[in-house]
Amino acid sequence: MLRDLLIASRPVSWINTAFPFAAAYLLTTREVDATLVIGTLFFLVPYNLAMYGINDVFDYASDARNPRKGGAEGALLGPARHRATLIAAVVACVPFVVWLVLAGGPASWVVLAVSLFAVAAYSVPGLRFKEVPFLDSVTSSVHFVSPAVYGLALAGASVTPQLVALLVAFFAWGIASHAFGAVQDVVPDREGGIASIATVLGARRTVRFAIAMWTVAGALMLTTAWPGPLAAALAVPYVVAAWPFRRISDVDSGRANAGWRKFLWINYACGFVVTMLLIWYAALGA
Repeated sequence: MLRDLLIASRPVSWINTAFPFAAAYLLTTREVDATLVIGTLFFLVPYNLAMYGINDVFDYASDARNPRKGGAEGALLGPARHRATLIAAVVACVPFVVWLVLAGGPASWVVLAVSLFAVAAYSVPGLRFKEVPFLDSVTSSVHFVSPAVYGLALAGASVTPQLVALLVAFFAWGIASHAFGAVQDVVPDREGGIASIATVLGARRTVRFAIAMWTVAGALMLTTAWPGPLAAALAVPYVVAAWPFRRISDVDSGRANAGWRKFLWINYACGFVVTMLLIWYAALGA
């Protein structure tokens, strides 16, 4: 059971939600405190268990037809695991959420509420935002951007045009990433009766949409405070990874998984560069 929960939480993606919160909070407060540690731990594991575990439970029908499920790219949780996974996701989150609510104020409460709502709304029956084309990519992006926004709200950051541009760039990156990831699942999603941005636009147009959004993200970074403009170059490896699939057909959409696997490694490489840029930014403001 613990192994299944671990796989369901997608360890390869933990850093994608913990890092934005920690960076935003630390760069605002410039101190390490209990709230930073607890918030980072929350967005590292419980948040991801909730986000991906809930998704794996309610996507079981389509996941069973998807050959890439059952490993690093997603657990294949049998019906016998569903109830326990949902309970574990809630139990793991509650203590952290209680602490964070007590540590924050109204603005941070609103952001945290939106973040947790997006986690549930993406997958749970009755909402299923993941089956509303375009809203699926927007909601997925909220999953990754909201920890950063929450960190800023919790730390009482001042809103500036450059900060807004950075967050919008991050949001565009998230939309592009979800859209490109959806391409590889066009066939199993259609067989499972699940709509997505990729099943509606088709594989080819979805890849081109993702490339456009990554380009927008890079352009927006040019308007941020120094050394933020240097991060504009980080859009290039994502575009390069997706470019070979810009003419892919729906029938061959599964081949986009090769690009998606490169995307996962690109995230780590770009994350390292972003970390260096943030350290530089912190040093400039010291």
